[in-house]
Amino acid sequence: MIFESIDQETVYQGRVFNVRRERIRTPRGAIVPLDIVEHRGAVTMIPVDQDGQILFVRQYRHPAGKFLLELPAGVMETDEAPEISAHREVREETGMAAEKLIKVGEFFLAPGYSTEYMHVFLATGLYPAPLPGDADEILSLVKVPIQEAYRMALDGEIQDAKSLAALFLARNLLEDTV
Repeated sequence: MIFESIDQETVYQGRVFNVRRERIRTPRGAIVPLDIVEHRGAVTMIPVDQDGQILFVRQYRHPAGKFLLELPAGVMETDEAPEISAHREVREETGMAAEKLIKVGEFFLAPGYSTEYMHVFLATGLYPAPLPGDADEILSLVKVPIQEAYRMALDGEIQDAKSLAALFLARNLLEDTV
């Protein structure tokens, strides 16, 4: 089954993503309009300190209308390798650098309408090395013991999809550190 692109146009260009309107022909011959968010990709880190606590960030998310507890994450720069982005973003969001990054997985965040692809890393060997954060982010650091993080995820206290997926992907590695 092949979906054929008939035509497309960029209808919005933004700082972080573009929106492409495309018409496709389905294998059954129907012509369907799609709006697709074009995103250059992102990283999510699971920083674990020497005491076995995960460093989360709490930040206000205007579209959600509330503060959310999330794993540190960020958009990759154009042509930036995921590992380089992860090293930079963990410093910007937590003030800590990681001696070691282990890739634990990757996934599409919302493939029904977006090209955003997320790379997930476990970050260990943390030490202070802050970088200035983004001007629109006001973050507070929250340390959570590993088992407590999984309880919070299961109880709905963590509502951010990328954080939930990242915790799931890293579960075996994290349980080995407890």
